[in-house]
Formats: sequence, C-alpha cells, structure tokens
Amino acid sequence: MEATATLTLSSSPTGARRSPARPTGASLHLRRVPTLSFHLRGAQGPAAFRALSSPFPGCRRRRRGSGMVVRAEMFGQLTTGLESAWNKLRGVDRLTKENIAEPMRDIRRALLEADVSVPVARSFIESVTEKAVGTDVIRGVQPEQQLVKVVNDELVQLMGGEVSDLVFAKTGPTVILLAGLQGVGKTTVCAKLAFYLKKMGKSCMLVAADVYRPAAIDQLTILGKKVGVPVYSEGTEAKPSEIAKNGLKEAKSKKTDVVIVDTAGRLQVDKAMMNELKEVKKAVKPTEILLVVDAMTGQEAAALVGAFNVEIGITGAILTKLDGDSRGGAALSIKEVSGKPIKFIGRGERVEDLEPFYPDRMAQRILGMGDVLSFVEQAQQVMNQEDAEELQKKIMSAKFNFNDFLKQTKAIAQMGSFSRIIGMIPGMNKVTPAQIREAEKNVKFMESMINVMTAGMYNLH
Repeated sequence: MEATATLTLSSSPTGARRSPARPTGASLHLRRVPTLSFHLRGAQGPAAFRALSSPFPGCRRRRRGSGMVVRAEMFGQLTTGLESAWNKLRGVDRLTKENIAEPMRDIRRALLEADVSVPVARSFIESVTEKAVGTDVIRGVQPEQQLVKVVNDELVQLMGGEVSDLVFAKTGPTVILLAGLQGVGKTTVCAKLAFYLKKMGKSCMLVAADVYRPAAIDQLTILGKKVGVPVYSEGTEAKPSEIAKNGLKEAKSKKTDVVIVDTAGRLQVDKAMMNELKEVKKAVKPTEILLVVDAMTGQEAAALVGAFNVEIGITGAILTKLDGDSRGGAALSIKEVSGKPIKFIGRGERVEDLEPFYPDRMAQRILGMGDVLSFVEQAQQVMNQEDAEELQKKIMSAKFNFNDFLKQTKAIAQMGSFSRIIGMIPGMNKVTPAQIREAEKNVKFMESMINVMTAGMYNLH
C-alpha cells in the first residue's frame, strides 16, 4: 500500500459551499515516494494565493495595479533576469551565435546584479554559449528550453556539482570547528548543526570557545538547552585553545560522537584572529573546519572563504541568512572562487532552518522550477505516516472538517514561512511578498475563528 502524506491549504473546508465561478480544487500527487498531496482548494497554481489573500469568499476589495512582479523567494532577482532571456528566444528554430547574443547579455547582467563576481560571470557565459550554440533542436523541445537545460547544468557545476557531505572521524569524536566574522550567526549555527546531527542519531557536545563577545557563552548555553545538547565552557578567562582541548577530553570521557567548537569572530580578518584559530586547530585537530559566511555579503563571501582557506585550511562553508537575500551571488561564487564547497545553508532563525546544500536543487529554484524533493522531505518531518493516511481518507470521503484544517495549517507552519514553502512548489514562483503577507494574515485570522468554535461547529460540511 502506498504511503501518503497530505498537506491541505484551503480557504474553505471540503464540502463547504463555493462560488460557482471558482474552479474545483487541484492536487499535486508525487508518486514513487511517500506521496504528498498539496491541496489548493478553490484555485489553481499562483491563483491559490490570490484566493487565499482575499478577505473571504464573496467579499470584494479594490484591485490595485499589478506593476512589476517582485519575487518572494531567494534568488528571485536572478530568476526574473533569466526569464527575460528565455523570452527573447521564442520563435527561433535554432540557437545561433547571433540570436543568442542578446539573451546572453541579459543573463550576464542578471548574474552581475545578483552580485556574482565578474570573472565567474564571464566564464559562466562563455561556457553556456559554447555548449548552446549549434545545438540541434530536439523534436518537441523549444530552443529556449534547450538553453534552460544548458544553463541548469552549468549552474549545478558552478555550485559544486554534487552535495558535499560532512566527514566523520573513523575513531573517537568528530570535531567540527566553526569560524567566521562577527555577526554572521556562528553561535546560532552551532545549535542548528547540533540539532541536525541529533536527527541523524549522533550525540553532540557544544564547546564555548568565544571568550570575547559579551554573553556569547550564555547564548550558547541557552541554545544548547533548547536543542538538548550539553555545553562545555570555562568562562572568559581561559584561552580558547585550552577550552577546546579540555572540551574534547570531556567529550571523549562521555563517548560523544560529535564536538562542535564555537570560536570568536572579528569585524575583519586580522593576524590575531588567524593565530588564535591556528592554536585551536592544533589543540583539537578538527575533522571539519567550516567557515560561516553571510549570504548577503555577495561576492565578498567568496573572497572571505578563499582568505580563510589560505590561512587555516577550511573544508567547506556554511551560508547563513539565505532567506533574506534575493540575489544569491555568494552561493554562485564561493565554490568557483575558493575551491571549497558549501556544505550547509541557513534559511531562517529556527534551529530547524539549517539544511544540506544541494547544487542541483538550488539550480532548479534559481530557474523557477521549485524544489519538490525538499518539499516532500520537510512535509514528512512534520507529519507521521499514520496521521497522513487518516487525513487522506477524510479528504477522499468528504469528511475533512475545520479541526482537520487547523491541524494542517499548524503542520504547514512547522515547515517554515509561506515564502519558503511557495518557493519549493513548481509554478508558484511569481507570488509576490504582498500576497504572501496577506495570505499569512488571513490564515491566522481563520485559525482564530476556528479556535473559538464549539465542538459541534467543527463538523460543518
């Protein structure tokens, strides 16, 4: 029997009276994996958010001018620029050097506006042009679609090709040393990484080796309690290298699988900072040295990764605040400029908002194709199989009520913001931030209405 996970986003429960002008619901079913059905009641595609962001069925409000579509998801600026390039190839029979010149200029401009470094943008354009020009049109495939395929393949290679997994020590604790400048979120990433590893079945310990920033130790202690991971600290008087060394000794005595060391940051790269990191590295001999960088610094993040790699020999990068950056130049530049892979990305403030970096999935999102695999994985984390099957039966038998709807909105909230969820759904990449904010507000309003209902009102159909 095929397992089914269902997320239902509905402006009215199944069976409720609908306006005749509205089309029937549409469902996206993903087969050959534990199935996820994302039910958009009363609208299809991006129109779902227009329906949900209206106050209530039957209510009218003044329409505003559409204006320019502002992308809600990360890389939205780059996605918009790439789409303008595809549109200029419609109607051509074959990709040639002449008809591809203007779209390539648009792509180059989009990359530079996304804060991709100039050398990276130049080599990317040259590679795409070389592989696209002269390509025979496959029957049934438009030339612009072939260009999309070439760009997708090159984006995947630009960002590293394959996912770069963490390396674990064969014997003894795996030591992960986190480094970076101030304000990039190193301490928070420590807790997020510990939470991620706990879900993999690893026991973790956090080591507070940042003795300079006020309240850094307190912050790590609070975050450690939040994720259920012990924190080793010796106050602010001890040397960071000694703290790290003693913390590792403590982890060995408790047979801990992974030790994550939080280090001090600086406002800029300086000799004192690097020397301190070298001492910590020598004391604990880390399996992984990960540099935490802010995605909003753009191509500067790539240069920073290169500088740290020269000084201390990092093994990879963690890109934070990606949810707040609509450009994405850092993600596209780091691997090419520094030679080091991005291993994780942070896309929110919650401890759950750290995930492995998949170049192929990221390329699909940049091209506006969504990220269905990540969508399914996150849905499976917030809903167990038994509840999903029970809910699917209710939907199929038209017994889905307000209480079930409330459970679904809470499950969706656990997956992250509406903006994040919508960005993973193919065909929903043109939803604007204003529509998302309105939809979130109306969902909260509907939740409040359901919470004050009596038990008998839950079963209205």
